[in-house]
Amino acid sequence: MFHFVFTLPWLVVVTRFLWPLPWRRSAKVAVALILLLAAQYHLFSRLSSGSVFTAEMPRSLVILFNWGFGAILLLALMQIVLDLATVLARLVRARRRVIAPGLRYAMAGAALVLAAIGVHQAIRVPPLKDVEVRIHNLPPAFDGYTLLQLTDLHISPLFPAPWTRALVEGANAANADLVVITGDLIDGGVAERTLDVAALRGLRAPDGVFVIPGNHEYFFDEPAWMRHFAGLGMRPLENRHSVIERRGAQLVLAGVTDLSASRAGYPQPNLAQALAGAPRGAPVILLDHQPRNARAAAAQGVALQLSGHTHGGLIVGLDRIFALANAGFVSGLYDVQGMQLYVNNGTALWGGLALRLGKPSELTRIILRRAPG
Repeated sequence: MFHFVFTLPWLVVVTRFLWPLPWRRSAKVAVALILLLAAQYHLFSRLSSGSVFTAEMPRSLVILFNWGFGAILLLALMQIVLDLATVLARLVRARRRVIAPGLRYAMAGAALVLAAIGVHQAIRVPPLKDVEVRIHNLPPAFDGYTLLQLTDLHISPLFPAPWTRALVEGANAANADLVVITGDLIDGGVAERTLDVAALRGLRAPDGVFVIPGNHEYFFDEPAWMRHFAGLGMRPLENRHSVIERRGAQLVLAGVTDLSASRAGYPQPNLAQALAGAPRGAPVILLDHQPRNARAAAAQGVALQLSGHTHGGLIVGLDRIFALANAGFVSGLYDVQGMQLYVNNGTALWGGLALRLGKPSELTRIILRRAPG
């Protein structure tokens, strides 16, 4: 089913775009077969690694596959819009319209260019983005406190050791008080990714570096990865909390496991357990990879939730589909029953669909401010 779904854009392109072109049948078949190779990127990923969630191939080949698959996806979307417009025009004018080949060629060129731009935007080391969040009852000692949020790094052949080193350099230049990593750090097993993640040991912040798992950790032996992250100097928060102190004031930093944990046979997210023994009255910042449980977190008194997982929806317009799968939360800052929720677009993204158009990646510095009143 997974491979069938990712083959659907190819079917649309071949049947609705390619076949109506005034070409020889042999040429159409040849192009269709070439496009099929690009459309089967995820099958080749499975053959190379045993999993569709990582492609153990040279980075240049992964980039090429993403460009080809991205172009097919964008062209399929354009063709669907064109078909809908044609049907609507026929209903209004009661006559059939013939689509000129020149329009189809222009669509193909646009898809190729947009896919190249989208892949470039997806694989860059993102620039620093400042987000100011106002919290009620924030102690004055924490007014101006900064957290650097990294999420959805998906360290893999697409985001290898040089990318990770550049990311760490940019993260440390932000001079945040605290670094939090809200899941999906890797794609691959510990043995395959040891060198690629090694630079994360260099992350520095006065109040430490904290990490929670995302759903992708559970695809690749989550306990082994959390032990490895701890060995790199990060502090795992799996249904646990830590107390940050500054000039006698306290801030609670809590973290939960991912919603996919129970399906993999591991403890499900438990915010009550994570907050057990936390000082009463101290604002709670929650790290939860997926934003879907934000309303439940707000009901338990969380002041700020930091999430990722959605990749911002990847493409403007398609982000609404991602929102439907995430309780309406897909990108940016939300007020959820008085709780602030920030859904990060992601520091990187899954290499199986490395495409960003209008939803840029982020290296996000969260600045805490006291809310008036």
